[in-house]
Amino acid sequence: MTQHLTTDVLICGAGAAGLSLAIDLARRGVDFRLIEKADEPFHGSRGKGIQPRSLEVFEDYGIVDRLFATGGPYPPIREYRADGSFADSSLAEPGGATPAEPYHEPLMVPQFQTEGVMRERLTELGHHVAFGQELMGFAQDDAGVTAEVGDATVRARYLVGADGGRSLVRHTLGVEFPGKTLGVRAIVADVVLEGIGREAWHRFGSAMEQVMLCPLAGTELMQVQGPVPLEGDVDLSAGALTALVRERTGRDIIIRSVSWASAYSMNARLADRYRVGRVFLAGDAAHTHPPTGGQGLNTSVQDSYNLGWKLAAVLRGAPETLLVTYEAERRPIAAGMLGLSTRLLDEVKQGAMRRDRAARQLDLGYPDSSLALQARASERVQAGDRAPDAPVRGAAGQPTRLFSLFRGPHWTLLGCETNRVAIAPRPGLHVHIVGPRGDIADDCGHVHDAYGVSPGGWVLVRPDGYIGAVVGAEDMPMLERYLAEVGATA
Repeated sequence: MTQHLTTDVLICGAGAAGLSLAIDLARRGVDFRLIEKADEPFHGSRGKGIQPRSLEVFEDYGIVDRLFATGGPYPPIREYRADGSFADSSLAEPGGATPAEPYHEPLMVPQFQTEGVMRERLTELGHHVAFGQELMGFAQDDAGVTAEVGDATVRARYLVGADGGRSLVRHTLGVEFPGKTLGVRAIVADVVLEGIGREAWHRFGSAMEQVMLCPLAGTELMQVQGPVPLEGDVDLSAGALTALVRERTGRDIIIRSVSWASAYSMNARLADRYRVGRVFLAGDAAHTHPPTGGQGLNTSVQDSYNLGWKLAAVLRGAPETLLVTYEAERRPIAAGMLGLSTRLLDEVKQGAMRRDRAARQLDLGYPDSSLALQARASERVQAGDRAPDAPVRGAAGQPTRLFSLFRGPHWTLLGCETNRVAIAPRPGLHVHIVGPRGDIADDCGHVHDAYGVSPGGWVLVRPDGYIGAVVGAEDMPMLERYLAEVGATA
């Protein structure tokens, strides 16, 4: 007997993108279903790097400390020469955390552990993944989407395809996925081995004869990576991988067991559209890329971080036009990510492995978005920029941070050395005044250094940690209209 189910949002795919969207919707009280056609969680580490911007997202979700406890820093990259000598180098550029940027380097957490922490958080919020539930097809009309899921029919107001590079949702929509195959085929395998230490990310050989052995933080596993011929079957057994590693390293390294392994061809592709009617694409369903630079999982998480608050706002009565900004903001980011990953792949082919500031994703923003309102000049930030952090002190004397004030599903309005704003209180908007007459003290000047807003200015921070507006007291009617357009009404 066919079940007939209803929900506000049906999320197809429980990888990082789907889990991120589910967490964001759950903390906003949105009704949704998260389905995954696999019978059990993914247990590999196709992705293993969490970039600083994603760490900020995960702090907002309440799981960043768990991820640091689960994973660890990247080891040095150890390049072996033909004579057996080697040189160590750091993956990331030198430098450290600053008041405005609390996370400086990527954190290594194998993908299966990252997703495990995310599922744990989702459970705390009262939801779970429906494993073994495959989307068979769907149709949409002006009011919603009717989807066939296993032996059930699900009626949802919106459908989000977070179902990977071979997305059924994208294919059903007929959305083109242009790009190119990059002419590189590689293996990646999570293994237990002996014969080499865990103190470095070991790299032997060059071009088609190279192999890399990376300890996976928080586990006893090592990840084996290396190019293989473009054609033919690839044996991913422990014995075959042992032979490959021995041939390319010249060392007696033995792979005892294989936890997970894959052979894949690298592609760089970007969906022509991220939305068709009431159906959206997120994560690998919208963009696929080479793994160089550790951008994929991070970009996927941030797709959902952008989409979640907008879906929730529209479901609660915000204008439907708010959803247009999802593609307008996120598709250019993915295009840039594909360019960065491809450039880094070319550098790896030439023997260089490095991750510059661009890989951290801290400078990404939406300055050209229709949601960027710049009515007052600032020396440091513009509407559409990532909102910086800063250590501050509450009026009661306790230390805190701007990120602590931003944390949660709300908007935040920061006033600089001014009286409390003449704007009506409303659900979902937190107002803080920085300065002598406010509830927040900037004793060390970190807010001023990061934001550069003159006295009397106001900064509106979006729920996803980007600056929505920079205005003055005379611009309150303009700010009221802005808030109404995003669903934050009095």
